[in-house]
Amino acid sequence: MALQKISESTYVALCLKLGTSQQVAIRRDLVDIKESLENKVARTDLVIYVMQSGSSREGFRLNGSDVDTMIWPNNHRVLWDFSQAQFYNTRRQSLILCDSSESPPGFTLLWLPLEKAGCDVVSSCVKINGAFYLSSAEYRNNINNSTAYEMAETQVHGPCSSGRYFGKLEYDNAHCLVSDFWPPSASSWIDRCHAWPPCHVVEDIVRSGCHFVAIGHKLGNHVDNEWRISFSQAEQKLVYTMNHTQFLIYGLLKLFLKEIINNGLAEEEKLLCSYHMKTAIFWAIQQNTIVHWCPENLLEGFWVCFKLLLKWVYEGVCPNFFIPENNMFLCNVHGEAQATLFTRLFGLYEKGIALLLQSPSINTNIMYVLCNPSLSICIDDRTLISEAVLDVGLFNEILINEKLAFSTLNNCLDCLRTIEHLLRSTLTQCQFIMLQKLTATILQRSAFILHDMYIKTSGVNKQIYISDRISCYMLKLAAKFGYVSDLLYFAIYNYKTFRYREALSVIDVTKLKVAQPGLMLFGTHVDPQWYTAAFGGQSWSNKMKHGVASIVKLESNICFINELTPERQSALQHQSPALYIPPFILLHMLEFLCCRRVDPMRAELALDKLQDLVHHDRGELVPVFFGDISWEILGICQQMTGNHQAAMYSYQQSLRQFPMHKIHIATRHRIQDLHYIQQHTN
Repeated sequence: MALQKISESTYVALCLKLGTSQQVAIRRDLVDIKESLENKVARTDLVIYVMQSGSSREGFRLNGSDVDTMIWPNNHRVLWDFSQAQFYNTRRQSLILCDSSESPPGFTLLWLPLEKAGCDVVSSCVKINGAFYLSSAEYRNNINNSTAYEMAETQVHGPCSSGRYFGKLEYDNAHCLVSDFWPPSASSWIDRCHAWPPCHVVEDIVRSGCHFVAIGHKLGNHVDNEWRISFSQAEQKLVYTMNHTQFLIYGLLKLFLKEIINNGLAEEEKLLCSYHMKTAIFWAIQQNTIVHWCPENLLEGFWVCFKLLLKWVYEGVCPNFFIPENNMFLCNVHGEAQATLFTRLFGLYEKGIALLLQSPSINTNIMYVLCNPSLSICIDDRTLISEAVLDVGLFNEILINEKLAFSTLNNCLDCLRTIEHLLRSTLTQCQFIMLQKLTATILQRSAFILHDMYIKTSGVNKQIYISDRISCYMLKLAAKFGYVSDLLYFAIYNYKTFRYREALSVIDVTKLKVAQPGLMLFGTHVDPQWYTAAFGGQSWSNKMKHGVASIVKLESNICFINELTPERQSALQHQSPALYIPPFILLHMLEFLCCRRVDPMRAELALDKLQDLVHHDRGELVPVFFGDISWEILGICQQMTGNHQAAMYSYQQSLRQFPMHKIHIATRHRIQDLHYIQQHTN
């Protein structure tokens, strides 16, 4: 009975740490719908496909976890034999053939006719036995050298290019190739699937094929030329098939690895990785080692996986779940390292389930149960978190997944048509909300692109008038079902088109909306009590329209505010996709800019509020990572009033902040201009 209660308590602790079933479903649904939208639009352009993979795609949001993305060209396909060529139009797609005859299980060489390949592929070819093969090492290096859209300097990490978005969020981008066919070497997996996963999942996985990532086997004959068969897409579908207890056991294995097994070890001593944990839970579920995977048996499920891992380390064999002949311990778990690892794991095994007390994520819950054996535990994860916490998760996920790479009017129109098509399909409630927000974003982007197109290319007043009316309509429409902060795009447009009083009218409405108690900021900051009192029980659509103010994103390749042109150009030069401005900063800036023309006293008050916000906010209204652009905007406004000393200080402060937006070139130019002005006025 005590073990059952500890299992239930651990289940609750893991729900709070890793997410309840509702939270995990929201995370997955939003990534799925965003990816579906992007790839449906990309399919019309024959450019690239993008698929988020790894733990973030599976539904985890662990501190320190990176974002894994697989990227592949849409006009190349890998075949397992020539007969599969009949399914393709060779004028539109280049075909590549697998040659696994000299490769270890799970790896292959890729052969192709040069005259039909794309430039990245052609430049990565090497000659082996008189034939041309695609070298994984050359392909990886060529892609890394030619990639222009990374937001920071990258490093090669296995088959991936790795780095940090804004210096904070780590990412791994794997440039790979795709096959629409299931590997013959993994056919035994299909025969093993009697109890799990269900037949329809097996069929879906097989129908989806596999990928090839650019890395060879360390002990193979062609280490620099081989490609590893990747089952990332299949693994994601398998994790989706897990019930929540199984998912939490998988998460517990990840915590066990990070907080206990690898704790205190140097990087080169960490022989086990999260992929080994995933493999263990896959095998344990498929082998039906536990009859009921439920909260009461959570620790039993963990223990089964741990014993399986211990057995693999003892034998030095970790069989790949899809191709068991591929021993994933072959390269690093052997000899003295294997013995040391086994000793470490066996020492933990001897402690029994008490070993989990070493995990800071769950030890408090376990101790609480041990000290209160008569405690009653509620394991209904739908009641574990409040409405406000669930909504914070939803709107934060929307903020994370709202990044669309479409920058032309045609792309935007394709996007809107695709959204219209998706809205006719079966959607979850959160997916509908995601599409609602994406529609607002695309309409905003389209309005500014359309305006710039006609201003630059047409001198016909009637056409300019019509485009202006269309842009205004799109921005008003977007404001009706976007965030509260989306009103600011309409204010920006009115300012851009010299309608200052109209812009101030929008600003006044926005001020009233953002002043209401309970407003959620950035999808993360909220007072649960006030939020629930103001918006509790309402639909997510209403909450988004009236209760959420988010960061305002100004894409670097679109001119939104002329006064920020140097910053936009600096960001573009460093491949930073946008200027992300806190809504209260932008609100005061726009009020100042508009009032300079129509109400100088109000302009002075707006500047005072902006200065007070930038100088004294403690991360509430101006998050720390947005300090560079916030100080920059303050400096611009101060310089416009002739207060050069204050502007100089603000620009210097901008340079001292974390360089999230890569605007330092613009800031230095502004400082140089101020020095020049001061020299010629003294």
